Amino acid sequence: MQKAKSRSLNHIVEEQITKWQRLRIEQKQERASPLPCITISRDPGSGGTEIARRLAKDLGMDLIGSRIIQQVAERADISEKIIASLDEKEVRRRDFWIDSMFRTRHIWPDEYLRYLTKVIGTIGKQGNTIIIGRGGQFVLPPEETFRVRFIAPREIRIRNAMRDSSTDFETAERHVYKTEADRNAFHCKHFGSDWTNPIYYDLTVNTGFMSIEGAIAAIKAAFAVWKDLHYTEDSATRKK
Repeated sequence: MQKAKSRSLNHIVEEQITKWQRLRIEQKQERASPLPCITISRDPGSGGTEIARRLAKDLGMDLIGSRIIQQVAERADISEKIIASLDEKEVRRRDFWIDSMFRTRHIWPDEYLRYLTKVIGTIGKQGNTIIIGRGGQFVLPPEETFRVRFIAPREIRIRNAMRDSSTDFETAERHVYKTEADRNAFHCKHFGSDWTNPIYYDLTVNTGFMSIEGAIAAIKAAFAVWKDLHYTEDSATRKK
């Protein structure tokens, strides 16, 4: 079972790196910089993962989920493949930002956090990707990243979890509370921050009384405005 998982992860990574290499050639030919990324933070049961999946399809962006990032960060050999996909200039820029982040937050990273931040930082430098979870909103530079958070009233999220997993209320409630606690602990331990603080996001979407279609429309509109303000031709030139 473990070997099958490893082969699958290897395949996913190789496929993604090949795509990045192709896009880099196209960008050089067009003298264009990579497009920005979107990070997704979501309360359990808020529907953030499904919205991210549909949003990626609509915007023509890659989608990289938290489980893939977690697996990659835990495998040094796979992490190094992704990290090596950047050219020297982008490696320096990524490492400068990550080192600055560690210093300003007074973080002493262990091996896992170093791989995690470098992997997310590499994905961010490749661009045009929606990154779900794993603290991406803290790792990537805010001027290059549109950071979205999904929230909803807890009872609605519990009922969503009931529906999605076909369980009873008590089981869904335990899942929601445990997932919240796990995510709180993760962000506190690795980034020393309250991940629920709205200051870390460009847009917070309450999905409690909004359809998936409405949430996607709101994000698209806000993302377009953000790009106009933060990702102009001049700012793209400065990134080169």
